[in-house]
Amino acid sequence: MRLLWLCVATLALLLVLASAATLKDTPKERYDGYGVYRLSVKNKLQQAVIEQLSQLSSKYNIWKDYDEHSQEVHIMVAPAELQHFQALLSLHAISSEQIIENVQDLIDAEQVTPAADSAPFGWTKYYELSEIEAWLDSILAAYPAVTEEFIVGQSYEGRTIRGIKISHKAGNPGIFIESNIHAREWITSASATWFINELLTSQEPAVRNLAESYDWHIVPVFNVDGFEYSHAKNRMWRKTRQPHATNECIGVDANRNFDSHWLENNGASSNPCSETFAGDVPGSEPEAKALTEYLKTIENEFSVYISFHSYGQYLLSPYGHTKEEFPDNYDDLLEIGEAFATAVESLPYGTAYRYGSTADVLYVATGTSVDWVFNELNKKVAFTIEYRDQGRYGFILPPVQILPNCQELMAGMLALIDKTEELGYL
Repeated sequence: MRLLWLCVATLALLLVLASAATLKDTPKERYDGYGVYRLSVKNKLQQAVIEQLSQLSSKYNIWKDYDEHSQEVHIMVAPAELQHFQALLSLHAISSEQIIENVQDLIDAEQVTPAADSAPFGWTKYYELSEIEAWLDSILAAYPAVTEEFIVGQSYEGRTIRGIKISHKAGNPGIFIESNIHAREWITSASATWFINELLTSQEPAVRNLAESYDWHIVPVFNVDGFEYSHAKNRMWRKTRQPHATNECIGVDANRNFDSHWLENNGASSNPCSETFAGDVPGSEPEAKALTEYLKTIENEFSVYISFHSYGQYLLSPYGHTKEEFPDNYDDLLEIGEAFATAVESLPYGTAYRYGSTADVLYVATGTSVDWVFNELNKKVAFTIEYRDQGRYGFILPPVQILPNCQELMAGMLALIDKTEELGYL
């Protein structure tokens, strides 16, 4: 048994080292001249055209999928494809508006000054995985009486998926937060680390009550391989990093890989090159499999599940697989959503969130972590938070907006948990 463990550990280490060598040797992807366009999609033929484009993910990258409410798609287009893209739009009478002229400009603007780069860990810049993990180590060392580390499992490349539990007293109801399942959504791990810090350091009475009345289980970076790759090689990387057996495209959308209505109703893609590729089977990704197995071991320790995402400004509840059916407690979920959205919008920023079921308010999305927890673990309060903004910056939210987004998170979370308790779920 010990020999087997050593072999597994050695293999994991070799995968990490091989991955690191590959990242070091290959140039960083640039997005000079790539633009992002808001398309107005009015009929099924136009939808089909955009769907075909989305399969060519190296040339056309969907940032926001079509939804019936806005009837919009946000799509990033490679400069070499622009003439063909515009001709296609004209042919099918699809109206468009450029919302980002040059994606690389936004990526460059994320880089901080040397002075800011040398400052202590804070929330005025985005951090790499190693920096977040070092900060997490410092937090665990500074607050040993109320924090402990937990391990969800290992990634495909052998990285450890780490979490922190914050508990001030035994018997507290639990809340589980999973963050950065999509690699390029950097605002999610920034918000998660800020939230952890606030739970431990804030002296605001409402925040202290939030921190001390519940057990918090928080995974700041879930998709560790993809997140590392998004920093080292490709800022716009979304998926995991496991190669496909029969296709050159790499990775799976981990948030379509859970065994809950997997690949139903066009809520994900079976194309390995798609950004919403669901995998060949549910749980094909070591990360998704590890999370389901870990959550089963602590299913009696939490009652609320929240997944951090960006962008769009939504609070989304089950179901994701259909807009024709709703959970039995949907009215309660709407009431919780209204409390969250009202609290966020009441701040000076006036940021508006929409709330409701994923399939009804946004689009059909299947095999998600939130729906799996809701359906398979019977946790009847489960939400996806889609953070700022609505397309001006998209996934490349400027560092100056980290703290405002975090303040909105806290206001919303206070209201969400308060209403959840009031309704008897905690």
